[in-house]
Amino acid sequence: MTAYHEREIASPLLDALETMPVVVVTGARQVGKSTLLQSHERLGQRRYLTLDDFAQLEAAESNPEALLSGSEPITVDEAQKAPGLLHAIKRMVDSKRLSGRFLLSGSANFALLKGITESLAGRALYLTLHPFTRREVAGSVESRPFLLDFFETLRVGARKPIPLSGAEVLAGGFPPVCLGRPETARPWFRGYEQTYLERDLRELSQVADLVTFRQFLVLTALRTAQVLNVSELARDAHLNHTTASRYLGLLEASFMLRRLGPYLSNPTSRLIKSPKLYMADSGLAAHLAGVTSVEPTSGEPLRGPLFETYVAANLAALLESHWPEARLHYWHVQGRFEVDFVIEAGRQCMAIEVKAATRWSSRDLRSLRAFLDSTPHCRAAILAHNGTQAVQLQDRLWALPLGMLLE
Repeated sequence: MTAYHEREIASPLLDALETMPVVVVTGARQVGKSTLLQSHERLGQRRYLTLDDFAQLEAAESNPEALLSGSEPITVDEAQKAPGLLHAIKRMVDSKRLSGRFLLSGSANFALLKGITESLAGRALYLTLHPFTRREVAGSVESRPFLLDFFETLRVGARKPIPLSGAEVLAGGFPPVCLGRPETARPWFRGYEQTYLERDLRELSQVADLVTFRQFLVLTALRTAQVLNVSELARDAHLNHTTASRYLGLLEASFMLRRLGPYLSNPTSRLIKSPKLYMADSGLAAHLAGVTSVEPTSGEPLRGPLFETYVAANLAALLESHWPEARLHYWHVQGRFEVDFVIEAGRQCMAIEVKAATRWSSRDLRSLRAFLDSTPHCRAAILAHNGTQAVQLQDRLWALPLGMLLE
């Protein structure tokens, strides 16, 4: 088992257990759910069941009420494997509602799984455990994220950010890779891909042709950080539109990718309204795409998208854990301007453009300036570069280091 490192989600998870009878932690396989649930000082005190154990799975399917009997709080890992267990939990909660009674985890999005017809609406709170953030790897999750402070104060303070390295981007956030030795990354990703295709995918859905699905998965990785065009993706994968859409749904349900919706709160007629596609982990995306170096001298065309994918995963985890009322979007005016991320909180927002290079020019600011011009309620527009200097360029426009943005 991977040694426990404090996770961003731990504090909101404990808070949720104080108020809700059921808390569900979902996320990709090997992202650290079991380690969190068993090794956290407070969560590890609960009675623990895992449906990866065949005996416990059989008990969950044959007599779930007996398995869940007793007054102590229960944690059930991989709970999606026994839909009948969820029905039993619903009945038990309706009979006696106790805060923190059930803590469930699963490697697939419960809301998208077939066969689960009973809703836990009003009874459960869902949280997502994302791949490791840079803060989690560094062991600095106790501090408040820089993004929240900056959004409130628009102040930088005295900080010495560390630039984001290509090695970090290629490692991504799966614990065995980002916390392990670099030489183990490639064989680990190969094993992860094989397990996903041959085990996890078959548990989630019937996919007859795994070779075609793997090709689709690779084509998806090659499009990370791009606006999603399902018809084009289907054509390149030699699939019809319906099958391609179903495959995207499976990848999303198993947390292999996320779709980022457009920011539409300003009056621009040529706004792109399709979602943007991101692989959930930059390391996995690089593995699938065959990328072995993202150094500035590599000439790798996916260098920028992979840096952006790394940032997207970090932002998603930070918002989930520390800023749940905020929403993450992108902004794209067809043929003219694009901003990688827009964080929307209430009636205000903040725009972020990611640049993998350490240097930047006025041309890199065009889209941010256009966004500011069309969005008067934007508190700040940030060019997030990979250098070390933070500079305010004009009112509401900043150039800030990526290392600072992810603190």
